[in-house]
Amino acid sequence: MAERSTAAVDVADNSGDEPLTAQAGKATADGAAQSEDSAARTAPEADDERKSDEPAPSASTPDLHSGHKLAKRYRLEECITRLDGFSSWRAVDEKLRRAVGVHILPADHPRARSVLAAARSSALLGDPRFVQVLDAVEENDLVYVVHEWLPDATELTTLLAMGPLEPHDAYQLVDQLSQAMAAAHREGLAHLRLTPGAVLRTSTGQYRVRGLAVNAALRGITADRPQRTDTEAIGALLYAALTQRWPYDSDAYGLSGLPKGVGLLPPDQVRAGVHRGLSELAMRALVNDGATASRQELPCTTPDELAKAVATMPRIRPPEQSFTSPPEYQRTGYQQGAYGRPPHLAGPAVTQPIPPAPLETRTGRVLKWGVAALLIAALGLGSWQIADRLIERRNNGGTDPGVSQTEKNEKQNDDKPKAGAAGEPVSIAGAVDFDPGGDTSEKPDGIRNSYDDDPGTAWITNWYKSSDFGRLKAGVGIILDLGEVKQVGTVDVSFHGGTTGVELRAAPENTHSRPTTLTGFTKVAEGSGTKVALKPGDTLRARYLLVWLTDLPPMGDGTFRGKVSEIKITS
Repeated sequence: MAERSTAAVDVADNSGDEPLTAQAGKATADGAAQSEDSAARTAPEADDERKSDEPAPSASTPDLHSGHKLAKRYRLEECITRLDGFSSWRAVDEKLRRAVGVHILPADHPRARSVLAAARSSALLGDPRFVQVLDAVEENDLVYVVHEWLPDATELTTLLAMGPLEPHDAYQLVDQLSQAMAAAHREGLAHLRLTPGAVLRTSTGQYRVRGLAVNAALRGITADRPQRTDTEAIGALLYAALTQRWPYDSDAYGLSGLPKGVGLLPPDQVRAGVHRGLSELAMRALVNDGATASRQELPCTTPDELAKAVATMPRIRPPEQSFTSPPEYQRTGYQQGAYGRPPHLAGPAVTQPIPPAPLETRTGRVLKWGVAALLIAALGLGSWQIADRLIERRNNGGTDPGVSQTEKNEKQNDDKPKAGAAGEPVSIAGAVDFDPGGDTSEKPDGIRNSYDDDPGTAWITNWYKSSDFGRLKAGVGIILDLGEVKQVGTVDVSFHGGTTGVELRAAPENTHSRPTTLTGFTKVAEGSGTKVALKPGDTLRARYLLVWLTDLPPMGDGTFRGKVSEIKITS
């Protein structure tokens, strides 16, 4: 296989890219500079791949401190990085009461104009797969860029430090990154510094990319072939996810590089058990100059080509959940002499001799015969009363004079089996979140809040840039499992946050397992509001129901979310 030269890579402290996770490394606020190591390419043709058109900046980092406010709104809390004349901070947006991240540099910094332009272009993209730029301002001789802060997300750097990713997680990584970067390049945006520190995984398993265009602008990085640069970067991240090794001959981002002089080995030759399809995909992205001909696979030179290559792969299923089997049931000894004994003393039960029955006395015999005589008399009296009642009823035409006909009819009605009356509550056995693509999840930990009989709690979806889910999908929802096929009359759904569009969909009555696609359900009712009663037009019997959100309310911060507070089903 042709030897692949290593890419020029910035390996500054990863927290300097974007201070968005609790796991990010933090620098002190006293202005101590952080050094930025780099791994140089070993081949001349690689020098043109990524270059800085700007000279080293001469402007100094602004003298800022914790508590300083920008625009009378953003209060600086903690300095994360001071580097190349700019600084990065964790801050608080006091107007919206939320944490944000801020990049700050002097207005006379040689890269200030390009940073502003990159931030504003990135903000226009509005793709939720990227960490969003919230503000980009020049004010009081400062230029600052405000972006999201994701405290519940984890850097890929941290994930890789714990070991290689499972094949399903690695598949999700390359699939989501390639699709996200393909969308960015269609809008003329490139990343150019797509490192493990620039990729975050949220608590729901979604990967988010931070620093689109901005990270490169802060460092003056440009590229002659930006699509190829970002594609190779995704390939390097996939390689690292499969092997826990950096695919070049130098260490970076806490990962060991490959041995010098051996070239770029395929991941399945570096670590045993690597998924063959993902290994070949990483090589197609990394060695995209035709060197993969030996494997009869075309190279991927753009994120779009890489996304299409991922789509043609057989989908990798998540690992089956393993449950620890309970300890073997220990039979309890109830034999006399063993019950209640400590386990280490348990042994064969000791058989105690049965004491002989006491000799029967004269008094005992008298009592026994007396009781027997009383029982015989009671049986005779009872039989005579029953016979007398039967004769009396026959003489009265078969009716009981002590019971009216109305009482008899009521008793007969009470004895008839009842078929569930309309309007009775229908219990929900379980529920799961439902995403049409199946590759992401929608806050599965909060599903129980949607039917817990507590209107104060709610299942909350991920946020989107528009009410129609940013045109990323047709909707999201909750699949309800009734445990068995039941009569469904009305499904009442209550929402928080504002008017929400919703549909009720049902799986066919003969469906024996939960559908995994939207086509497995049929729409039976729809509506919108904060309290919606969904009533099927025809008689509905089903086990699986889908409460399908189609239009989300605004949250007041420029995002849209669905909040289902309570679902009630009646027959």
